[in-house]
Amino acid sequence: MSDLNAAMATIAQKTEQFLEAHLTAQQLSAPLPAPERLINAVRHGALNGGKRLRPVLVHLTANLFPQPAGDLIQAGAAIECVHCYSLVHDDLPDMDDDDLRRGKPTVHKAFDPATAILAGDALLTHAFALLADGNCHPDPALRNQLVIELVEGAGVGGMAGGQMRDIEGERKGYDPETISLIHAMKTGALIRASVRIGALMGGASKDELAVLTQFGEAAGRIYQLADDILDATQSSEQLGKTAGKDEAQGKSTLIASHGLAHARSALQDELNDALPLLTPFGDRAAPLAQLVTHFAERQS
Repeated sequence: MSDLNAAMATIAQKTEQFLEAHLTAQQLSAPLPAPERLINAVRHGALNGGKRLRPVLVHLTANLFPQPAGDLIQAGAAIECVHCYSLVHDDLPDMDDDDLRRGKPTVHKAFDPATAILAGDALLTHAFALLADGNCHPDPALRNQLVIELVEGAGVGGMAGGQMRDIEGERKGYDPETISLIHAMKTGALIRASVRIGALMGGASKDELAVLTQFGEAAGRIYQLADDILDATQSSEQLGKTAGKDEAQGKSTLIASHGLAHARSALQDELNDALPLLTPFGDRAAPLAQLVTHFAERQS
């Protein structure tokens, strides 16, 4: 686990450095000068926080293969921009209405809701420029596929659609199938995209990509179940964000419908199903297996 912790810390640091260097007035001012207030809001939403787990997934998946190509840091940073955009928008008054994120005021509290909307828009837009850039991967056709993967993870059939289903559920109620679908779209789709992007940059075959897609979907379910359990059992100080939101807002969780013990059992079942999917990759898959186990066992 110490090797995984070191790898996660290194990837997180390099991702932070990349975002620090790219989310600047010089990089964002094209074709015309970017407003300073918007740049500051973008940086507030993207820098100095988070474990950068999606970039870690990109790296560990790509490194299942002998010779991954392209800039894994840049690809991971693109996904992180989308993840950060989603958090900025989720925290808005018309969404989850949260004041705390990563232990600091949310963007709409530090600035204002309109600026937060634009900051999220900017992060989402910039993400696709990072994937389309020639430095990300030498093959234009593969870069195109990376963009499509991120669109599917973030779009109406993925994260954005999952948020819409969650909003609808607050009015109509949730059945177990709807809860699973919301989780697969709202959280799982971007984790799935991270694994698939890493696999594509690693040079995965069609069969290898199919297996890793199953793994990525399972990893998404594991992450969401663990997140729900943490929301119900940890304090805001431990999480760095407001705890107990799911119950307070009547959110769609397995805990709400079946209880905490059932959610913990389901989490273990998902982990038991996910780990054997990595068997074909042998010892190279050990870090990825440790990472998804960390998803299940994390305390924040």
